[in-house]
Amino acid sequence: MNQLFTFTDVIKKGFLELDAFQAMSPLRIVIALSITLVIGLFIYFVYGISYRGVVYNRSFSAVLVLMSLITSMIIMTVSANVVLSLGMVGALSIVRFRAAIKDPMDIVFLFWAISVGIASGAQLYAIASIGSLFVGITVVLLSKMKHKRLTYLLIVNYDDIAGDRVKMIIEKLEYTLKAKTVTNGTTELTLELKVRGYNTAFVNILALTQGVNNAVLVDYNGD
Repeated sequence: MNQLFTFTDVIKKGFLELDAFQAMSPLRIVIALSITLVIGLFIYFVYGISYRGVVYNRSFSAVLVLMSLITSMIIMTVSANVVLSLGMVGALSIVRFRAAIKDPMDIVFLFWAISVGIASGAQLYAIASIGSLFVGITVVLLSKMKHKRLTYLLIVNYDDIAGDRVKMIIEKLEYTLKAKTVTNGTTELTLELKVRGYNTAFVNILALTQGVNNAVLVDYNGD
């Protein structure tokens, strides 16, 4: 006699009774969190040696470790109870983070920390560890690469009598005019420059030019 299976029966036999959705033992929880912590500290270390911003943010680097641990806890909770996991999908979907992240690399580190938490929480330790090793090596290598052409902002403030001389100097440079302000016989130029290596002797030449009030060169990273 043929048996009719309802959708509920299929779910019960094929989904609810999976071994994956069982309570985790305390030992497995400790192992998962310990591995997550070790990899999280590795992310913390890589972030510190690859950071290229102005002021190092220690609180953000600590967040990376905590983010890995918290994500791992969430994944372990979801893995232990399928009904709870369905409820958490809706609960977590309403979470919104308003913290401003200026550096795109910070977003990469956040996704890295979350990925480690997901993999470790699902007990995929090989993916978490080997993947983190590859990502860490890649990040360090990219951060250590020296660019032949550096980008700067040059701000020159000069009187009208120095206009021709300033123009002669900056025409030898590869630049893009960003701003020009003229006030009572005084002009201020803001230029984006492409400089090879650290050849910045032109700043000294501008500063010594008669009629130039000041010349400032600032490292430019797009912010």
